[in-house]
Amino acid sequence: MLPRVADSLSFLYLDMVRIVQDDTGVCAQIQTEDHRTDTVYIPTAALSCLLLGPGVSITTRALATLARHGTSVVCTGAGGVRTYAGILADSLTTHWLEQHVTAWADPDQRLATAIRMYRMRFDDEVPSGTTLEQLRGMEGQRMKALYRILAQQHGIGRFRRNYHPTQWDQQDPVNLALSSANTCLYGIVHAALLALGCSPALGFVHTGTQHAFVYDIADLYKANTTLPVAFSLHQSPNPEQDARRKFREELRLFRLLPRIIGDIQHLLTRQTDGADPPERHDVPMVHLWDPRSGVLPAGVNYGTGES
Repeated sequence: MLPRVADSLSFLYLDMVRIVQDDTGVCAQIQTEDHRTDTVYIPTAALSCLLLGPGVSITTRALATLARHGTSVVCTGAGGVRTYAGILADSLTTHWLEQHVTAWADPDQRLATAIRMYRMRFDDEVPSGTTLEQLRGMEGQRMKALYRILAQQHGIGRFRRNYHPTQWDQQDPVNLALSSANTCLYGIVHAALLALGCSPALGFVHTGTQHAFVYDIADLYKANTTLPVAFSLHQSPNPEQDARRKFREELRLFRLLPRIIGDIQHLLTRQTDGADPPERHDVPMVHLWDPRSGVLPAGVNYGTGES
């Protein structure tokens, strides 16, 4: 049974520590205020993903042990809200990548996945036969209504989402805060996709960028995370910095990373007859492909007769 990244010990975030390998195992050395060094051992065998925040140094021996135990290592910003680099373990299963590519490559499955994301995002049914163009229109109307509600709650006039990198300083505080908070959200989603082994580039709605699937998944949570944060900072003198700090503080309430993992698995698990996917997703690490028989167990001699 594979450890799941959504389990309580399947991902660990560290910052301001030195990670080393000693005679017992991999440990984090923490410098205390009275100049003592506390040592905390990391359960590498039961850890799917290690998030390294600012101020972390790690030795080659520790990295080798993490790789040997199949632990993915992701370099992130403070609080794990940005992803800068990811090192995937050689033993990471390709199950979710295969599910991802299969759904993405088939136009019917791709549309069905996009519709499923809309349902998850707005908790609303989609009429049978809805096209992607119609889906975009429905999404646009829902977002306009949400902007209007948030603007009224905070006493703001008419709000319009604008993102102009070349005119960054000319944007209003809400747009600046929203862009900053969204960047943090993208980092968390990117870390989750890397931990599962999915491709961040293969989006179902977005396309043409290495972060297309990141944007798809992040859209599921903006209404409950980054948008309320951004509108609450409409009078902030420094909305970008305040958005990052406030978003990071509120992440503790959302438990967002486990939720992202579960939602990605739900999206990529093909459903039949409206049935929900199983609670656990235990798959073999290595198997063989056959166009007729499907997945076959590895480590079996399929030769017939005596050699």
